[in-house]
Amino acid sequence: MASASCLGLLVLVAMASAAAAQLSSTFYDTSCPNALSTIKSAVTAAVNSEPRMGASLLRLHFHDCFVQGCDASVLLSDTATLIGEQTAIPNNGSLRGFSVIDNIKTQVEAVCKQTVSCADILAVAARDSVVALGGPSWTVLLGRRDSTTASMSLANSDLPAPTSSLQKLLDAFDKKKLSPTDMVALSGAHTIGQAQCLNFRDHIYTDTNINSAFAASLKANCPAASGSGDTSLAPLDTTTPNAFDNAYYSNLLNQKGLLHSDQELFNGGSTDNTVRNFASSAAAFGSAFTAAMVKMGNISPLTGTQGQIRLTCSKVNS
Repeated sequence: MASASCLGLLVLVAMASAAAAQLSSTFYDTSCPNALSTIKSAVTAAVNSEPRMGASLLRLHFHDCFVQGCDASVLLSDTATLIGEQTAIPNNGSLRGFSVIDNIKTQVEAVCKQTVSCADILAVAARDSVVALGGPSWTVLLGRRDSTTASMSLANSDLPAPTSSLQKLLDAFDKKKLSPTDMVALSGAHTIGQAQCLNFRDHIYTDTNINSAFAASLKANCPAASGSGDTSLAPLDTTTPNAFDNAYYSNLLNQKGLLHSDQELFNGGSTDNTVRNFASSAAAFGSAFTAAMVKMGNISPLTGTQGQIRLTCSKVNS
């Protein structure tokens, strides 16, 4: 019985590996040769209009991949028969960029009808957002298909919280087969974007591992009382908020991480040296970040005849 279950596990692992192996950088070369250029121009326009959108699109891909794999489940709106992920605690009131993705999908559909998945659009848009803000590029593997389901419960359990300890962060990423180095590198996405006061209030008022002047500068727009100024925004990287660079790590060395979970990466623990390395070398960070993005993009994709190619990213085909 034990050997049978072991064999079953091996088959599952082999199937998962095969699914990831089916992704290819040339997937749309014949079926939709203008797909990538169409996505890139739309992303670049959106980010030029609002730099914060680059971080929002990158976050959408991350929040998609960590729940059921990279299958665009995060884009599904609630219906009478489907409870989506958008009202899960980590997503509610903070995930954004849906209209940009819808716009890109409309443009891509006009070029190639029901060919390019919403999951692939998210993966490419994440890369193009990083590039638009001055960050490194990487080759996005393609061929993901879209889910017909979503999971609010997995969104609540698998997405790391801003209050996470270092161990909780390591565990959350390990669950997705991402290493400690991958975790620290992917956290570097916080070199762009903003966070709401309710997510950093405890860090600036109760944590001691924070630069006192930095904490004081944040308190003006983030009162101590819960419910007061909850949605006030502050940049995750106070040094270069709209540039994708390695300043996030230098901030951590100076105890200027905005979130509790940010500063946990440099707080006397096992990831301190990785943070030092990325702070001192933009090239080391860029290399680790791009490698980790490819690995994250390979989490449990639907391929072949699995799932579907949605016509509209926010709803399953009828």
